Amino acid sequence: MHVTLPLPLYKKLAVTFRVEPGCLGPDGSEHIEGFCQFAKQHVSSLYSDFVRWRIVPRYDKSLPETEYKTNNKRLDHTKAQQYLSAFEQELDTFEAHFHEKLADLIDQYLGR
Repeated sequence: MHVTLPLPLYKKLAVTFRVEPGCLGPDGSEHIEGFCQFAKQHVSSLYSDFVRWRIVPRYDKSLPETEYKTNNKRLDHTKAQQYLSAFEQELDTFEAHFHEKLADLIDQYLGR
């Protein structure tokens, strides 16, 4: 299958990642909104040909940490893997790379 990149916005994989305030330390709730804006700016270029990032605080623990959608349809783990395989990406590797980037951004944001 041949895919022309970058994809139009509606065909991109929309990845919503919800960040726990506690990952920013005991006063994380005071910094979470600013961190999410900071992180969004720094990850927007990551896989940008076929991914749109949404980094938001995770205030509601009943919502999943990571959510995948395309064309406004939610994708389960299997469907997200199928989507990424079109771009020669493995979902577990994709998520691990993102988590490493997020950990680096937390350190950078907190000045460590």
